[in-house]
Amino acid sequence: MQSDKTTPKRPSPTDWARKNFKGLLDPLGQFFIKLGLHPNTMTLLGLAGHMAGAVFLALGHMTIGGVFILISGPFDALDGTMARLLDQPTKFGAFVDSVTDRWSEMFIFLGLLIYYVQRGEVVMCVLVFLATMGSVMVSYTKARAETLGFDCNVGVLTRMERYLVLAPALLFNLPGLGVGLIALLANVTALQRAFYVRAQARLPGRARYK
Repeated sequence: MQSDKTTPKRPSPTDWARKNFKGLLDPLGQFFIKLGLHPNTMTLLGLAGHMAGAVFLALGHMTIGGVFILISGPFDALDGTMARLLDQPTKFGAFVDSVTDRWSEMFIFLGLLIYYVQRGEVVMCVLVFLATMGSVMVSYTKARAETLGFDCNVGVLTRMERYLVLAPALLFNLPGLGVGLIALLANVTALQRAFYVRAQARLPGRARYK
């Protein structure tokens, strides 16, 4: 008889970071809880910080924008940590977290696109578009695969890695380097995920809808 068991999910890089930096995140989470902040408030503050960073990027202040983005990134881990400490993790909270993550990233690319459009740098505009497309497709392939019961936590450049590439590049005023790497590797990651799901779909009993 053919088995139709779903493939066990691999931990994502974000899950790995939350687990291994638990000793740092938990005290910070407790601190913000004592200040009376809600996990969803932290999520929205992170989004606001990324939006502020995007404004500076659009104005050409790459280093200042990088500082805002670098500071706002850890909010993504703290909101989940705080929800766990409060014993209040919810599906809606996870949904809000994922949606604001996408908005945060898109605002950054929008700021860069505005900057390069004003300067008439066509090649960089194309690279920003490719970076945006790759980032969206990395997220979409994972979301779609998981709704069909496949594991999809693979690839060279997930969201956390994109953050670790782009934020320092902006901080050191090297936006072209960060954008170029993401434009290439994010799309490679989306293809990696597509092929990974394809391999799972070829396993006995996995090709049909249930």
